[in-house]
Amino acid sequence: MRAVNEVQVRGRFSTLTRRIVAFNVLALALLAVGILYVNQFQAGLIDQRIQNLRAQGEIIAGALAEAATVELETQIIVPDGPVPQIDLTVAARQAPIDPNRAAAILRRLVLPTDARARLYNTNGVIVVDSQFIDAGRDVIAYELPPPAQEERVTLVDWVNVLITNLLREGDVPRYEELPGSQGLNYKEVRGALRAEPTAMVRENDRGQLIVSVAVPVQRFKAVMGALLLSTEGGDIDALVRAERLAVLRVFVVLLVVTVLLAILLAGTIAAPVRRLADAAERVRRQRHTRVEIPDFRDRRDEIGELSGALREMTRELYARIDATERFAADVAHELKNPLTSLRSAIETLSIARDDTARARLTEIINHDVVRLDRLITDISDASRIDAEMSRAEAVPVDLAEVVATFVRNYTQSRKGTRTADIEVHFVAPDTTEPLMADVIELRFGQVLANLVDNAVSFSQPGDRVEIGMVRRGEEIEITIDDTGPGIPPDNIETIFKRFYTDRPDPSAFGNNSGLGLSISRQIMQAHGGSLHAENRVDEAGDITGARFVIRLPAA
Repeated sequence: MRAVNEVQVRGRFSTLTRRIVAFNVLALALLAVGILYVNQFQAGLIDQRIQNLRAQGEIIAGALAEAATVELETQIIVPDGPVPQIDLTVAARQAPIDPNRAAAILRRLVLPTDARARLYNTNGVIVVDSQFIDAGRDVIAYELPPPAQEERVTLVDWVNVLITNLLREGDVPRYEELPGSQGLNYKEVRGALRAEPTAMVRENDRGQLIVSVAVPVQRFKAVMGALLLSTEGGDIDALVRAERLAVLRVFVVLLVVTVLLAILLAGTIAAPVRRLADAAERVRRQRHTRVEIPDFRDRRDEIGELSGALREMTRELYARIDATERFAADVAHELKNPLTSLRSAIETLSIARDDTARARLTEIINHDVVRLDRLITDISDASRIDAEMSRAEAVPVDLAEVVATFVRNYTQSRKGTRTADIEVHFVAPDTTEPLMADVIELRFGQVLANLVDNAVSFSQPGDRVEIGMVRRGEEIEITIDDTGPGIPPDNIETIFKRFYTDRPDPSAFGNNSGLGLSISRQIMQAHGGSLHAENRVDEAGDITGARFVIRLPAA
């Protein structure tokens, strides 16, 4: 049997999932923004340092070309004589750079800065290195560095190195200090000697960035050497480290906020779930008291749905327990009546004085035994319906064909009985399309038999019980009409209670258990349908019989 349930369409992600993901993604997004900002900041620092070094190098290179080269020999021009042709470009290229003059220029222009300057001739041999320039007669004051201390690696340093390694794009060339005669091994020096200013970014053995820019030293467009300016290792890294430290502080704040929000979020989830679990445990343990499940349905999320489902489940559980207790009490009451009659007949049988009395008592005993057998059979059937309906599977069938087959078999089985002259007639639906519904055919046939038996029991010889069928929207309606006295208005719902029976013929007492209508409604509800009763009335408003109406979802 497939019950008809309301299906709620949900999105791919639940409300709680979106909430949890939002909190975590927000913190990660802010951290990512900070890291990307620092990465862009580092790239901007490198570009700015390259531009500064190039501008500084061009100024120094111009000064070196003008003031640090050896003067050309003086050419004497004789009046009225021929004017010698002088190639200034070749002459400038052949003019050597004076190391002393170059050192003086670099002393004034480079030593006050934090850059290192190296001057190479056209052969790639170093001429002057600012690292080894003596202040000479000039007095240059430098602040002494603090006494050397043992370098400590902090957590910030570890984080800085880790982030640097993760975000570094590609492999940064390793910086090597080359001998003075191997200047051509520097790519930027080779480029400058070709009159092409060149910049390079390298990394020393401590992982610090070194930016170097080489510019040509030119005079009359002739390259006389190359000036290589480079930064000290660690200056760019120190600025980046400071920025990363600021981002790390922000991250720590965000981490604390995220943890607090996570704890708050966990509290909004864990605390209600814990209360629901405790209530469910109390329901399991406290069998003699009713436990109220906490109501969180106003949350409008999965916790609220869980609370509503548990409350509904508990309500159904308690209703089932109450129904079971009432059923047990009704069974005890219904069994007690025939047992009392049977016991009285047996006790009287032993003192009966004639055969007529003994025959009458024996008839009573047989009647009570049959009554008990019918009652126990119906009680057993009613108690098995729920379990059987949950295990059995409904299949689509043509209800018109099932009812027609039932009527034929029912009529055939009543031949020769006292109700054979009560006609059971099926009015076929006025449609050529099959009226399909998902039912368990055996149980559906049991409902038809109960309702038709009930209609026949209230009919007189020559009467007619009529079964009709019609489709109404998404439902199929089946009616069973009789021509009996009808149902008292106050008993329209009472007749579906267990063990209820109300028949005008006293001779019919004990022939019905009072469970047929109750079982029939239970079966129809398990099919997702309904069963109710009403009276048939004529134009004058008089009752002309009873009608039982079955409604089933169409397949």
